[in-house]
Amino acid sequence: MSFRFRGGQNASSGMGVDDHSKDAFLELKRKKAYRYVIFKIDEKKKEVVVEKTGNPTESYEDFTASLPENDCRYAVYDFDFVTSENCQKSKIFFIAWSPAVSRIRAKMLYATSKERFKRELDGIHYEIQATDPTEMDLEVIRDRAN
Repeated sequence: MSFRFRGGQNASSGMGVDDHSKDAFLELKRKKAYRYVIFKIDEKKKEVVVEKTGNPTESYEDFTASLPENDCRYAVYDFDFVTSENCQKSKIFFIAWSPAVSRIRAKMLYATSKERFKRELDGIHYEIQATDPTEMDLEVIRDRAN
């Protein structure tokens, strides 16, 4: 199956990205308006759209509970932590969620679109690819951030 995108791009360059997706990321990054943003590919529109945002008081558990158990998603998570020097820091994680039980087509679509989508989100510090919740649990995030 081949897709046509804005500007005549072909399927290898991935999905388009709607403006709301870019805006939501910027609001998380600059204004701390969200703790996380979950994105999904809208196959009809052939673009990445915002599925859910988490308010700044939500926990990491709230975030992981918002990811579907059997379908792929992209997400950004703003992780706040205190360094060993007692400094408050924040790192933005890009998470490519691709559970083992999701459809092959979904896995392929998310895998081929990921790099193009990530390029639209300037300011990501770390990337995590997860096929199961243990690959992105809070300890993994903490270890990467420090």
